[in-house]
Amino acid sequence: MSDAVIKCESVYKIFGENAKKMLQEANGKVDAKTFQDNGCIVGVNNASFEVLKGEMLVVMGLSGSGKSTLLRCISRLTDATSGKIFIEGQDLLTLNNKELIELRRSKMGMVFQSFALLPHKTVLENIAFPLQIKGVKAEECISKAIEMVKLVGLEGRENYFPRELSGGQQQRVGIARSLAVEPDIWFLDEPFSALDPLIRKEMQDEFLRLQEKLQKTIMFITHDFDEALKLADRIAIMKDGIIEQLDTPANIVLNPATDYVKKFTEEVPREKVLTIEDVMDEMKEDNIGDLKILKDEIIERVAEKILTQDKSISVIDKNNKIVGSIDPNKIIRTVFGSRKTE
Repeated sequence: MSDAVIKCESVYKIFGENAKKMLQEANGKVDAKTFQDNGCIVGVNNASFEVLKGEMLVVMGLSGSGKSTLLRCISRLTDATSGKIFIEGQDLLTLNNKELIELRRSKMGMVFQSFALLPHKTVLENIAFPLQIKGVKAEECISKAIEMVKLVGLEGRENYFPRELSGGQQQRVGIARSLAVEPDIWFLDEPFSALDPLIRKEMQDEFLRLQEKLQKTIMFITHDFDEALKLADRIAIMKDGIIEQLDTPANIVLNPATDYVKKFTEEVPREKVLTIEDVMDEMKEDNIGDLKILKDEIIERVAEKILTQDKSISVIDKNNKIVGSIDPNKIIRTVFGSRKTE
């Protein structure tokens, strides 16, 4: 696709002394157990995908699935064993160290689980630090840092030190610091996993607010399927270095590609994920009531309204054009039909 910001073609990352030789001999057919028996660990196994401009791709998997290794390959914190990685059409694997550093400074922002704040610098100084490294004038550094403080809602804490902040506030500083250099591409590796559940939810909501405003191209790593469903435009589910399925949250819930993916989706309340558009039918001319529902509405939000109707409902787009219809019984089947009986 022409608007792909990140593009991976047959990316492999194998750890071990004989990794390259074994990969060549395998001719692209990598069996993790065979490699392990020969002293090699498969981190990423034949990953090919694109991330579009302004898209949030969430890479989800359990510990050891290869999700963080994949991110490190794409940011070239780790070199891939084989394959091609393009950032805005530029072949990442052909860059020398100087070119790579410049690309990271000008294009990429990174946030990790460990906040990695400088303990003897204030909130404002921590946020301004990457700008200082780039050689930005002091006055401009402070001005930009103040702007970022406002963006992440930390006004009044500019002169606090990290030890004086909560975990959620520290992570906001980390996010603000990564945004200060105005990256086009944002890599986040389990940024909220160390936070308690309540603060984690707040940070997820804050993150969605920021993304709606900034429209960054994002790869977000998590082991939490609920978090993936909440944040993602598309989700890539990994197991043993392989991308088992890459699709929209709705399609993953409705049409899991493998038994492994299905295990994640079985307990997901469908009404929290699916929109009216995901389950609507073609427009029916008969037995249509007066109620109209937007196609982008999450089912959970409008189910009660739909279930009070005794006729089918017109589904409309944002221009008020009718694009389909939905029967109340379809909502009942969607919400309750897939659930296991007690």
